[in-house]
Amino acid sequence: MLAVREAMAAPLRGAGYGYVETPSFEETSLFARGVGESTDIVTKEMYSFTTRGGDDVTLRPEGTAPVLRAVLENGLHRGALPVKLWYSGSYYRYERPQKGRYRHFSQVGAEILGTEDPASDAELIVLAVDAYRALGLTGVRVLVNSLGSNESRPAYRAALQEYLRTLDIDDDTRRRVEVNPLRVLDDKRPEIQKALAEAPLITDFLSPGDRDHHEAVRSLLSDAGVEFSDDPRLVRGLDYYTRTLFEFVHDGLGSQSAVGGGGRYDGLSELLGGPRLPGVGWALGADRTLLAMEAEGLPLPGRPGVDVYAVPLGDEAARRAFGLVTSLRRTGVAADVATGGRGLKGAMKAADRSGARYAVVLGARDLEEGVAQVKDLGSGEQEPVALDRLVEHVAALLA
Repeated sequence: MLAVREAMAAPLRGAGYGYVETPSFEETSLFARGVGESTDIVTKEMYSFTTRGGDDVTLRPEGTAPVLRAVLENGLHRGALPVKLWYSGSYYRYERPQKGRYRHFSQVGAEILGTEDPASDAELIVLAVDAYRALGLTGVRVLVNSLGSNESRPAYRAALQEYLRTLDIDDDTRRRVEVNPLRVLDDKRPEIQKALAEAPLITDFLSPGDRDHHEAVRSLLSDAGVEFSDDPRLVRGLDYYTRTLFEFVHDGLGSQSAVGGGGRYDGLSELLGGPRLPGVGWALGADRTLLAMEAEGLPLPGRPGVDVYAVPLGDEAARRAFGLVTSLRRTGVAADVATGGRGLKGAMKAADRSGARYAVVLGARDLEEGVAQVKDLGSGEQEPVALDRLVEHVAALLA
């Protein structure tokens, strides 16, 4: 999981994004205001509780609202804009557990705050695509839509409500039509999706400004060589989205096909009591990405390997090996050492499992001669090296 998260974050670090870390829990009101009181996340999925001090708090179900809260509280928006941040961690939703949907899950997220430039929308999509490619994934598809802004949304909302009121739907869905009709579009039940076949599309209601923004994003993605599909019915389960909306899906995951997604949220800062601070961001699911890698038959990342594995034979050799390994690590060489008094056969098996390129074998006779045996674990070749030259010699071999 850590290797997947690091691969997702690598393009962000290379693009100048700074790291931000938020608490695992926030005030419940943050998500009610930011995510939306009519969303499934707020009404059904949040882990909320009251502390001993009487505060209502919630384990974070998503990352954007906490990051924006941290930016506003610490005044980062008062400096140079845009602010580009990334984060990684655990998130929590009370959902029915199934493959690809967990109550505790891991994400990597990224946000750009303080700009309405469509290039920021395109940049984030490109960085996510690059992250999936770096992991070897070839089956991730990019879906793109626009939800419009306040210039477009009222007319579309009215048209959508008028259509939805004519449908034969259950009472809960009918109530949702009146509160937030876009939430109905996100209903995955087959009977609802069938009923929505003739529903009006937001893309037919976009204002000239919203349409220009959307076309600019699409053009930039094409210029960057990113293949994408327009999905005029794409919505996501958060109320703060405006204009650009996108999702990354993998057809090898069944019903839980989304491996990541995001969009623009130009009005979220005001909802949280801050100044106007347009933003765009995404979150990529590490758990579902691992499932996608399994579906494509890709090797799953293992624990980080080492370059050198020390094999001491005896107490005095173990003491000297400890110092040698410490010196190797301080020069930047990834190194480990067999512990627990293992014999030669067991220690060499451990060296092979470690993935090291070289083993450094140190026995009683070697100590008397002031050398260690440096063995190439690939070729099997072995040579004695003076202990006072060992660190320098191994570093040169690896270089």
